[in-house]
Amino acid sequence: MTAAPVRRLSVAVEAALGPFLLQATLEVGTEPLALVGPNGSGKTSVLLAILGLLKLERGRIALGDEILFDRDRTIDRPTEERHLAYLPQDFGLFPHLTAAQNVAFALACGPDLASRKQRRSQAMAWLDRFGLGSVANRNPSQLSGGERQRIALARAMASSPKALLLDEPTASLDVEARLEVRAFLAESIRSLGLPTVLVTHDVMDVEALAGRVAVLEKGRVAACGPLGDIRKTPPTLFASRLFSSPAPVGADANPGPLNDGQFRHN
Repeated sequence: MTAAPVRRLSVAVEAALGPFLLQATLEVGTEPLALVGPNGSGKTSVLLAILGLLKLERGRIALGDEILFDRDRTIDRPTEERHLAYLPQDFGLFPHLTAAQNVAFALACGPDLASRKQRRSQAMAWLDRFGLGSVANRNPSQLSGGERQRIALARAMASSPKALLLDEPTASLDVEARLEVRAFLAESIRSLGLPTVLVTHDVMDVEALAGRVAVLEKGRVAACGPLGDIRKTPPTLFASRLFSSPAPVGADANPGPLNDGQFRHN
């Protein structure tokens, strides 16, 4: 049985990232939050910190009343106990498993002790929910980019997560697939009602999927607020260039080479 959704993700983290210190404080409710900034600004590192995959010097991370990390209280829940759905840029599907087997794998790793037959039935229910029942027996190599993204989301949601983390969800897709996946994600995020953090360089992703924006610059949050406010008063050169010329609806928006270096802590 799916638990009632947690309505708030609170993040305050500090970690050494090569040439700079990541210091980020974020509050995420049911309105999705987009993290934007140049390559190397710490965006993906924030996601890794939330997941428990980045060593933190200090900080606190909580889902509602549940504390995931608190350095002062020596609390550090393992990744598998944080109940988070994470969609990496490459989708993270097992290439040797079918779509149904990929989703069933998440169920096998969950807290419920379901039989193999039950896991298969539940996996099919998730695939049907996302319009993927007809490709259940296909391997990822036989699927389109949009189908792989939806299967990755179905697998993530099958484990009944309490928050959703998306890392460049449309970056590896072609223009047509981006439109399909963006619309699907927007509807899914609305219906799930989970705290959602989205890392992206695509202004169209921000406009379609997020209500609030946090701009990162060298590991620090330069500004955080409603999209309209960030667009009206961009806090950094990157934000100014990203939001100055919004792409028309349906366009493949990409702000181009806006990075301030290639240090890979996105």
